[in-house]
Amino acid sequence: MKTPRSLADLAFFPFLSPLEGSLHVDGDYDSALIDSEVLGTDIVEGAVVSGSRFAESAVTGLTFDGVNLRKCRMSDVWFGDTRLVSADLAESSLVDSWWSGCVLAGVQAFSVLFRRVSFRGCKLDSVNFRDATMTDVTFEDCVLRDADFSGARLTRVRFPGCTLTGARFEHATCSSVDLRGASLGITAGFDALGGATIDYPQLMALAPLLAHHLGIQVKDALPEVTQAASSAQGRPAVLLPVCPGWTPVA
Repeated sequence: MKTPRSLADLAFFPFLSPLEGSLHVDGDYDSALIDSEVLGTDIVEGAVVSGSRFAESAVTGLTFDGVNLRKCRMSDVWFGDTRLVSADLAESSLVDSWWSGCVLAGVQAFSVLFRRVSFRGCKLDSVNFRDATMTDVTFEDCVLRDADFSGARLTRVRFPGCTLTGARFEHATCSSVDLRGASLGITAGFDALGGATIDYPQLMALAPLLAHHLGIQVKDALPEVTQAASSAQGRPAVLLPVCPGWTPVA
């Protein structure tokens, strides 16, 4: 399926109709267009929408502040220019969903199920993805600050053009995860990156952190070795280890 770049690109766009009624617990929303014009406000604060089902719907231009979306089921849902602040998305499932130009700050998204989900041009700040299951998920040109992927299961997850700072991957499971093209600021969970692909510039940038994680000390060459190498006459310098009782052979 081609990733839509705008609301009008959605296959179900012609069938969208303004939401009737309000958002509530265990709601059932099909082909619903949810925006500020429909709700009469651009800020939804403290609402409880847990257990609701959204299908072939679109949410645009809204701020959800402290909204409870726990255990929601979303399929073919578009989020455009939407803000989630201190929202609870935990234990929800999102399949074939798209987030464009959105902001997620302080969102609880632990134990979520993401399948074929795309985040494009989004900012994610302190989002808790612990124990999430992500399959065929793409973060494109996103900024992720202090994102927590601890214990998450990531399969075919990509981060092209992203900037990660303070990311945590402790006890995560990575399979065919592609980190190439991203700026990597990872603070914990280096041992969980087995199964991920990085490029050579990323390897060079991560080398000091990996060495520290593995307890490897990186120091300059020993003075004795440097002096022995520089005193070689007409021969290529060869650096040899210096051990107690060791005598160079002429």
